[in-house]
Amino acid sequence: MSRLLRVGVIGVGHLGRRHAEIYAGMPGVQLVAVCDRLPERAEALAKALKCEALTDYRRLLGRVDAASLAVPTSLHGELGKTLLSHRVHLLIEKPIAHTLRDADALIRASARTGVTLQVGHVERFNAAIQAASERLTRPRFIEVHRLSPYPFRGTDVSVVLDVMVHDLDLILALVGATITRISAVGISVLSPSEDIANARLEFASGCVANLTASRISDETVRRFRVFQEDCYLSIDSKAQVVELARKAGAAIERVALPVNQRPPLQEELAAFVRAVTIKQPPLVTGQDGRAALALALRIERVLRRPHAPVLRRR
Repeated sequence: MSRLLRVGVIGVGHLGRRHAEIYAGMPGVQLVAVCDRLPERAEALAKALKCEALTDYRRLLGRVDAASLAVPTSLHGELGKTLLSHRVHLLIEKPIAHTLRDADALIRASARTGVTLQVGHVERFNAAIQAASERLTRPRFIEVHRLSPYPFRGTDVSVVLDVMVHDLDLILALVGATITRISAVGISVLSPSEDIANARLEFASGCVANLTASRISDETVRRFRVFQEDCYLSIDSKAQVVELARKAGAAIERVALPVNQRPPLQEELAAFVRAVTIKQPPLVTGQDGRAALALALRIERVLRRPHAPVLRRR
């Protein structure tokens, strides 16, 4: 594109604010407006970033080429369909939607209008994950811990949809095999839905993944460990550090892999802008977002029926 890409951000709470700040400093991009249901929040950010403040996202239609949607998940379907139907390229925060029906409607709207739909699974853009993925060939066992202090936001959905869905997306991309069995447990502590959950996934390839997600932890932990036949990889996606361990004669050799550390959200937004401007498919498509959502919903069904038979893929 020869002119600036005009963008808007809808929902400027904790995460949407970061989207707006990154866009405002991005070459080739013009941040037109920020939109939020709280006028004082939109106005304060707009003043800082020298753009317009809005409370009705529909006022962006016809004025922007692309937008980030960072509103509560339950609103993704309604707002996202409107934006896509008006040919606005859309980066929609994870999970893609609250229901598979809404996810499918978003994907259809994107296909019908020919605009980009990227889902905000930001860990795909984490330099540590990318460095480790180059060494992964056939995972046999995956252990994941994603723990955070209580956020006081995003609690309109369970910890599975709010937090664990990041790692579900990564595992689906990494393993690439059919899930044959799911078991899960979870409890609500401070929210109406589950605040801590554990899920075990078994794949047709023989791989097993064990995931723990919590939003009531005292500390932030982003640990992703992968065991395969020739090595073990420990990934700290928060610190962006990767360690590889493998057998070397009669000893275990441990090596720190080189990681070109950089902010994942900045990389994600740059990739979105690039996908829009050169008209290439995004790294995380609507179908990818749907697959992660479908798996998260299956896990929720299992953990809410702990004594039911294990859920098998049909």
